[in-house]
Amino acid sequence: MFGTARTEIDEQWAWADYGNCQELPDLFYNSEDEAKSLRRRKESAAKKLCGRCPVIAQCRAHALAGRELYGVWGGMTEAERHRLAGRARTG
Repeated sequence: MFGTARTEIDEQWAWADYGNCQELPDLFYNSEDEAKSLRRRKESAAKKLCGRCPVIAQCRAHALAGRELYGVWGGMTEAERHRLAGRARTG
């Protein structure tokens, strides 16, 4: 039983192994104490990597379906995903 559930989770996330973000996870997330200028630079650099990523479509679909609240996913920032979903940004 547990093996089957684990396999389904692994398959659900299999696309992530091919993401350009694998080697630079800190680039895709901001801490609350970062200056806005640093946040914007990191978001810009992350989006640039996303633009060349072979799994950008899967990543974006995951982020939108799962309502990811934080970080750059599929080339979209938190604020961009919130605007697209038509909801107010939290935090």
